[in-house]
Amino acid sequence: MQSVRIHHHGDPSVIRVDDVPVPRPGPGEVLLKVAATSFNPTETALRSGALAELFPVALPYALGWDVAGEVIELGPGVTRLGLGEHVIGWLDSGAAAEFAVAPAERLVPAPTTLPLAHAAALPLAGLTALRTVEDLSAGERVLVNGAGGGIGGFVVQLAKHAGARVIATASARSAASVLGNGADEVIDYTTTSLSSAGPVDVVINLVPVASESLVPLLREGGRIISATTPVSGNGRHVIARNDPARLAELSRLVDKGIVRVDVTATHALADLADLHRASEAGRLHGKVVVEPVR
Repeated sequence: MQSVRIHHHGDPSVIRVDDVPVPRPGPGEVLLKVAATSFNPTETALRSGALAELFPVALPYALGWDVAGEVIELGPGVTRLGLGEHVIGWLDSGAAAEFAVAPAERLVPAPTTLPLAHAAALPLAGLTALRTVEDLSAGERVLVNGAGGGIGGFVVQLAKHAGARVIATASARSAASVLGNGADEVIDYTTTSLSSAGPVDVVINLVPVASESLVPLLREGGRIISATTPVSGNGRHVIARNDPARLAELSRLVDKGIVRVDVTATHALADLADLHRASEAGRLHGKVVVEPVR
């Protein structure tokens, strides 16, 4: 089978499509026929070695964290899943492949209202978004800085679901999608100062800018929630957690029509190196899924 791996850290040229044996599930695991993984910009830092001290990985390392697929083999002791079930989850590695082994406890039913491959866009980005909005209150004015990205699309929808008034920053190419996700107002950050948002109760920061630079946008007593840079004072720095129960909640919100999954592009496994290059050059937007070619 094909598996996308790195054998050492470096630029995108280190990414290889290897031919490896189909893995076998061990106790508590299942074998998935992968419908898709999704691209997450953080994987560029892992590939380059920038995260090596914080998150050391054994090499060769198989890329791919988000997974959507069909259960085709059960390992010993697995009873909570059945053959043929469509599931999603967040793996430690290996989803960028034709088949992947996954701990059964990390997998939850995939949404039934969208193509299975598109559901691969949900785990990491959706769980991160859920953490950023978990303490919002109805009626608050919330500025989502970076609403055009993969996480931002979910943040806008979940903030609206929480009852917030959402002001979003996005470029002109993403404005229609951001409005479609429910934003009340979009600020084109390439032409307009963010100060035009006026004092807001909360800034949710999804881009790599110093959180301190966003403090003037807050009303007195307001707070910053950042998924990128540390926050001092009144605010918090969100780090995504692999939480299957909350992922199942997200899947249900999709099926209820409360959250939509907006896939901006679909690529093959062989395109992953080019996706890494495009991400590092700032040419990607939204959520991109990556499918095996069979």
